[in-house]
Amino acid sequence: MLRPLIAAFLLLVAGAVPQDKPVDPNSFPKSTVALAEGLSFADNLTLRAPKNFLRDYAARADGGLVNAVVEIPCGACEKWEVKLDGLMHWDMKDNKPRHVKYLGYPCNYGMVPRTLLGKELGGDGDPLDMLVLGPALPRGTVAPVRVIGVIHLIDAGDKDDKLIAVPKDSPLASANSVEQLDELFPGITTILKAWFENYKGKGKLQCGGFAGPEEADKLLTAAMQSFESAEQAKAHDAK
Repeated sequence: MLRPLIAAFLLLVAGAVPQDKPVDPNSFPKSTVALAEGLSFADNLTLRAPKNFLRDYAARADGGLVNAVVEIPCGACEKWEVKLDGLMHWDMKDNKPRHVKYLGYPCNYGMVPRTLLGKELGGDGDPLDMLVLGPALPRGTVAPVRVIGVIHLIDAGDKDDKLIAVPKDSPLASANSVEQLDELFPGITTILKAWFENYKGKGKLQCGGFAGPEEADKLLTAAMQSFESAEQAKAHDAK
């Protein structure tokens, strides 16, 4: 009785038992969300872009602005992300492209190039997230924006803080801080807090409030340093 079980176990350890087949990206429908000019699909789950989103753009732009890469346009529900390879992929969950099962994103959601919210910062090791307020921007847009604050979030025990920014030519650009945003455009931070605390399900994510541009700049600088440290370590390991 034991021999068949032992044989099956040894086959499994040796890798002889067939594993699940890799997911075919083109077996899923292609996204119909608008793309920025110059982008196309490498396959149905990956964008083809002329530049690496993570490494080929600077974090800071001219005039005190910061570059934001839009992964999810305002109103969309498809969860796309720039991964550590610098490509933009449709995030997968249970071997299926991920859709947010809630209201669409209340703002443009993206990341800052050449940043990481590293483990040493209490983060998840992914690029630093950016919320760009205002009308929807096409997926893959790289836009210089003005950072006015940060929203503090905890996701599964990891710090998941996100910068809050406004496009320089937006009516919202009259706000220079989160406090001014609340004064001039009441309700926006309330919407952001409610959305992030509920879009994954009640109690899955906690909001610890908001902070102003000074704390946002400190977070950005730390995330830039975390990225450079990770790149240096990778280069050293490759020698």
